[in-house]
Amino acid sequence: MKKKLSVWIMGLIILLVFVLDQLTKYITKTSMSLGQSFSVLGDFFRITYVQNPGMAFGVRIENNFLFLGFSLLAMVLVLYYLYRLRNDGWVLQAALSLITAGAIGNIFDRLLQGSVVDFLDFEFFDISIPAFKFLFINFPGYSMTRWPVFNIADSAVTVGMIFIFAYLIFYGDPLKNNAAAPEPQND
Repeated sequence: MKKKLSVWIMGLIILLVFVLDQLTKYITKTSMSLGQSFSVLGDFFRITYVQNPGMAFGVRIENNFLFLGFSLLAMVLVLYYLYRLRNDGWVLQAALSLITAGAIGNIFDRLLQGSVVDFLDFEFFDISIPAFKFLFINFPGYSMTRWPVFNIADSAVTVGMIFIFAYLIFYGDPLKNNAAAPEPQND
């Protein structure tokens, strides 16, 4: 029998991550100036206060209402799968709870202030892709010397997605597994 998380535990995960996310964003907003940065571990880890009006990695979307609509739809889908897989193992339940918490945290910010507070600033590695031509398309290239600034909600979504990918690799598609499994008989 698979170990499962109770609805209360999943709700607690969502609540704790949401509160931690909002608390850290509030502390950042009230104790730093926009653009201010300070070192925590040399240049590797810094706290840098930025407002992100776009999506992950600062990608901008011109129509904020459309973006918010897509964000809300994505959150509803995650909640649907959290419900649908409520009897599955704890890994999927924890992953979907983390993704739900992160989505709620960032959507909450977008609804209240139109942007998201980001502050975790890491230097992992430099990325440089030179410009190139493929078929008839010219690609301009890409260069990044520092990882984009992010927050606790972004981290929760990322960790949740890593758990889901690992689950898919090691256990397969839970929706197919659930459909193929016979219903238990109540005698």
